[in-house]
Amino acid sequence: MIKFLLLLSLTVSMKLMAQNKVIYGEDNRVDVFESQNSMFVELAHSTAAMISPEKFVVSGDEILINAPSMQDRGMCRSERFSHQTAAANCSGFLVGEKLLVTAGHCIETQIDCDENKWVFDYKVENASQAKVTVAKNAIYSCKRIISRSLDRRTQDDFAFIELDRPVTDRRPLEFRKSGKVEVGAKLVVIGHPTGLPTKIADGANVRALRDTFFTANLDTYGGNSGSAVFNADTGVIEGILVRGENDYVNSARGCKVSNVCPSNGCRGEDVTYITNIRDLISAL
Repeated sequence: MIKFLLLLSLTVSMKLMAQNKVIYGEDNRVDVFESQNSMFVELAHSTAAMISPEKFVVSGDEILINAPSMQDRGMCRSERFSHQTAAANCSGFLVGEKLLVTAGHCIETQIDCDENKWVFDYKVENASQAKVTVAKNAIYSCKRIISRSLDRRTQDDFAFIELDRPVTDRRPLEFRKSGKVEVGAKLVVIGHPTGLPTKIADGANVRALRDTFFTANLDTYGGNSGSAVFNADTGVIEGILVRGENDYVNSARGCKVSNVCPSNGCRGEDVTYITNIRDLISAL
């Protein structure tokens, strides 16, 4: 019994840590329409949000993503993007015609696979926009889990899944197939912090290399889990965002504000090496 309780405690702790991320130095998050980097915008086109279909309101060939805003969820009005819908549970990215990668703690079982949808183009088009509508054909189901890891000992964390049909209107992303990123390399992460519409956050660097992951000062939150972390110079995927510092702290106003660390402070955000997914290399 003691051994079981210890195992359960370690598993829960890893899941909680996986949900936590933070701002390092300046908040570099921008909406896709704000980005001045055409490569980053193109990369964002092939990233997706994991959203429960309970948040869908169907209207003809379009679907409204209906979910509370960040402010509705207890974040301070002063928080950036506080008026926007926060619907995504995790992030993911396209690596093949029907292949997608996310974090292992996002898709743990076939039930998780079956009960969630993968939504491309979950993004806003202007600063005042709160809710997002996407085309029906931008929404995909998870057909099966090809391979997955969530190892508390090594902290390896990834899921490699097959979608229900080919994605034909956007290109699969390029990813590292051997070796490791270098310490100091420039990074950009694209995903859904706190479940928000797509955000691009650059201005980060690799801090340290570990056996199954590297750490970096990426501006990420829960909801970013599963996000692609790219080499900012080449656009090649280096890894999968999986865990980090606490997202928010309580303010004197009774609402929550972003946890902010010095650029070189706090624990850093952990990124699973994309090369850990051996089935991904062999599938292409």
